[in-house]
Amino acid sequence: MQTLLQPGTSAPPVSQKDPLAGMTLVTAEGQQPRAKQAIEITKNALKRIRIAMAKEGITPSQGGLRVGITGGGCSGLSYNIRFDTQPRDRDRTFTFGAGLETPNDPSGAQPIRLFVDPKSYIYLAGLVLDFEETLMRQGFNFINPNSTKSCGCGSSFSA
Repeated sequence: MQTLLQPGTSAPPVSQKDPLAGMTLVTAEGQQPRAKQAIEITKNALKRIRIAMAKEGITPSQGGLRVGITGGGCSGLSYNIRFDTQPRDRDRTFTFGAGLETPNDPSGAQPIRLFVDPKSYIYLAGLVLDFEETLMRQGFNFINPNSTKSCGCGSSFSA
């Protein structure tokens, strides 16, 4: 459908959809909400990380979730996440959810930690990690302001 404009008029502004609309964000200890250099997670992601850690037999005090990027994928860079027992020497460690209960919380509202290596952090600063559970899809979403292009699978991007 095409809209015709009268001479001397302009098109109405196109509004951008807020990718964080309706999400409850959890900010890491010591970070400001929506800070440019912060990494945040949603309450859904916090719940799913706690459940997955319990299934793997990892207590929040024993380990955390390593979030990083590797070269490859449809768009050049791919996200990867896995559990790790401790941060490495130069990792940035983000702590989330101390005292914040989530439904069916196996941790008893203990905080969880995210570990990010320095090279990955360059591309992940400002990231929001979400967990989506719908009829069509179940998994983590990476809402990354540094991404200039991403593929349909959602696990690959360009910066």
